[in-house]
Amino acid sequence: MNTPYAWQTTTARPSGAIFDEGLRQHMLRVYNYMGIGLVVTGLVAFFVASTPALYVPIFQTPLKWVVMLAPLAFVFFFSFRLHAMSAATAQMAFWAFCAVMGLSLASVFLVFPGASIARTFFITATMFGTTSLYGYTTKRDLSKFGSFLIMGLIGIIIASLVNIFLGSSLLQFAISIIGVLVFTGLTAYDTQSIKEQYAEGYGQEANNKMAVFGALSLYLNFINIFQLLLSLTGQREE
Repeated sequence: MNTPYAWQTTTARPSGAIFDEGLRQHMLRVYNYMGIGLVVTGLVAFFVASTPALYVPIFQTPLKWVVMLAPLAFVFFFSFRLHAMSAATAQMAFWAFCAVMGLSLASVFLVFPGASIARTFFITATMFGTTSLYGYTTKRDLSKFGSFLIMGLIGIIIASLVNIFLGSSLLQFAISIIGVLVFTGLTAYDTQSIKEQYAEGYGQEANNKMAVFGALSLYLNFINIFQLLLSLTGQREE
């Protein structure tokens, strides 16, 4: 998710050690939000998957389509309501989104064994951490890759929708491979963007809001990498 932020108020940018400390605290807030969001998603997914009274009426009825599409509806909500939200509202909406995503991902625990999920999560965390660190520390301008990555993302979405009807395992394999590359690239790109947006010197309220939406971007990258890797390397329940 790469939505430009156009905040209305700006303040003078601090310099030196004050700016560096502010940036460090801002990035730490972003990663904390993202990490807590992943915990919320995991707990909800595990709870639903381990409670037949919940997952049976959801995943064995047409209601499953509502649950699967609900996260996408939240993403559109964030996109259209971005500038109208307060920081507190954005944070609450983010936690709600993470919970809904957990409901959607409960099926993962029904299809894959715990060991496979844990292994894929560790691989995803390693890939994500390494790539995000690169995006934060590199002096190379990654913005020139943004358009290419967005086009790749659009292509993945279109191919995934088409494959719902085709059911091609070969196409799904290609989507997973390309998807991992695209979302890994987006992780570095988004991390650098979050860093640069803070450097523009916006006010405290805008910075708090940017931290939430920055966490959302990184969260989505992490979740997508995890799901795609799981489809590639996960061992399904027999």
